[in-house]
Amino acid sequence: MKDLIKPSTKIHTIDDAIRLSKKRLPKLVFDFIDGASGDDKLAEINSTALDQIRLEPKVFRNVENRNLSKKIFDFNFDYPFGFAPMGMTNLSWPEADKMIAKESAYNNIPTCVSMASSTTLEDMFTFSEGHSWMQIYIFQSEEFIMELLKRAEGIGYKVLILTVDVPILSRRARDDRNGFGYPFKIGPKQFLDFAIHPQWSLTTLLKGAPKPMNYVTSKSGNQIFRRKESRGTTDWDTLKRIREAWKGKLIIKGVMNSEDALKIKDSGADAIQVSNHGGRQLDSATASINALPLIRKALGDDFPILFDSGIRSGSDILRALALGADFVMFGRPLMYAIGADGAKGLRRIINLIKEELSTNLGLVGLTDINEVDKKIIAEKFFKDIKY
Repeated sequence: MKDLIKPSTKIHTIDDAIRLSKKRLPKLVFDFIDGASGDDKLAEINSTALDQIRLEPKVFRNVENRNLSKKIFDFNFDYPFGFAPMGMTNLSWPEADKMIAKESAYNNIPTCVSMASSTTLEDMFTFSEGHSWMQIYIFQSEEFIMELLKRAEGIGYKVLILTVDVPILSRRARDDRNGFGYPFKIGPKQFLDFAIHPQWSLTTLLKGAPKPMNYVTSKSGNQIFRRKESRGTTDWDTLKRIREAWKGKLIIKGVMNSEDALKIKDSGADAIQVSNHGGRQLDSATASINALPLIRKALGDDFPILFDSGIRSGSDILRALALGADFVMFGRPLMYAIGADGAKGLRRIINLIKEELSTNLGLVGLTDINEVDKKIIAEKFFKDIKY
């Protein structure tokens, strides 16, 4: 079937997408997407820390033809990035999950399906044409988790992401201020918020309020998504049980400490994902990009590392690859884009990131994304990086 999506003409930068989505979405929804934990600063710190790493232009290199394809595990992808797991994505716009899944197939990149996604594992696998990876937390019933693993394996999922940096859900002041929660409770404040954003509200009403569909469709029939429920019982024995149960590739997401990374490697995981949850957990944590080179040094050159938190551009992807990542994930730019202009906005933002990545790869004097290393970082800035 011919792809009919035309990129948005309203978006030229990520800031355009943020501005337009803030205007089109209810405040409750935009703040859920845009917000972080505690004082709300860490998400900004993530992006600022990336931006402070300056790259060094190179000249008199023939960079006419450039390759952006990247292999991770046994998968050959067309680009060195994928889509991070995000729960309740359809809040940004109805069928957002489907839009993201279809873009992963269109671009031959992975999309990570949250266990709290608004669309079932089965449908996401179909929409993405098999480009889906699955993400889980450990909480509530471990029996339910094991049910999800068997379900995913039966569908054809090959990669599992275990997110480990949310043993306790952090305080998110914007959500508290707006009365955001699940199940949704609509009082006068929320009703007014929805009323002054009629396009989102009417479209959502027609399509139905988002639900955590992997819970709704559980065979046990009694699983309830509790957003603030503690996951504090997760420990190293939990990892051992997951590793024994899951025969595919296993990524441990939310690692910010070299000692943890080494122990995870020794426990049989196939990769780690350096991440501070996009600034949505420990608000006094360091920026993820600052932890990345230290963890790469501890793990050595060969163990796969994925990276997320703060990625907003093609240059950010180059920076993360230069500091030791093998593959990069991002999430918020997708939500801003969909909130701004639906599937057209999503296509536009992804095209912008691909264009920036290709252009800047050439401007640092390289033609192959697999050649990116610390040498592309300007010496003045590299001296301050412990790598």
